[in-house]
Amino acid sequence: MTPEKVVEEINETVVEETTTPESSSEQAPRAENSERNDRRPRGRGDRNNRDRNNREKPKKEFDELLLEVRRVTRVTTGGRRMSFRATILVGNRKGKIGLGVAKGNDVAGAVSKATNEAYKAMFLVPITKGDTVPYILNYKYKASRVRLLPASEGTGLKAGSSIRSVLELAGYSNILSKMIGSNNKLNNALATIKALASYKHADHFSSLRVVKEEVVEEKKAEKTVSEVAAKKEEAPKKAAPKKTPAKETTKAAPVKEEVVEKKAVVEKKAPVKKAAPKKAAEKAKKAE
Repeated sequence: MTPEKVVEEINETVVEETTTPESSSEQAPRAENSERNDRRPRGRGDRNNRDRNNREKPKKEFDELLLEVRRVTRVTTGGRRMSFRATILVGNRKGKIGLGVAKGNDVAGAVSKATNEAYKAMFLVPITKGDTVPYILNYKYKASRVRLLPASEGTGLKAGSSIRSVLELAGYSNILSKMIGSNNKLNNALATIKALASYKHADHFSSLRVVKEEVVEEKKAEKTVSEVAAKKEEAPKKAAPKKTPAKETTKAAPVKEEVVEKKAVVEKKAPVKKAAPKKAAEKAKKAE
């Protein structure tokens, strides 16, 4: 072997010895670091993610329902303008209901506007113990007619189209209904909401009863006052006639005497002689 080859082999062996421990020393800390990373607790970001996932989302008090979305066109001088109309129902299924209608350039904008309008237009609805309507009601809005009837427990919600969704969100579970006329969802929903708004609560009837009782009591008080006043007026009238007859008799006595005297004077007058009849005069002439 030439010395050059020997030098090359020695260099290669030196290089291998120097490289192998370095590589092993590099791999060992990597493994240790990986084990340490497994043992270490996760950072704040991971904790926040876990907390977010574990947290339950708060339930909304009101349920929102998208009833209808329609594309609307408005004709102008420059052409047609496209927009979207959204109708949304909002209710808590415990007696509160509201309906909102709004337009927007896109669906999301129209929906957000309609929800705000529905929350503003929310009102209370009368619900009986059986989760039904207090009495029968017929209502007409434009071309749509709605008839709502109370039902016994266990009947269920018998309604269709937008009437059903309105009654569900209002909180009725036993009710009968009939839709007559138009099939337009918006008109039917508005008709049912206006019909529910026209119902009179129990407070209204109780207030009427109180008003009637007050009126009756006032009339009774007026009658008692008038009766007392009438009795006071009758008492002096009854006492007055006892004194007046004596005065009337004293004044009436001379009047009677005068009338009697006049009759006597009339009787004293001499009777008027009547003229002789014609036949008696003729007989006297013949006798002569």
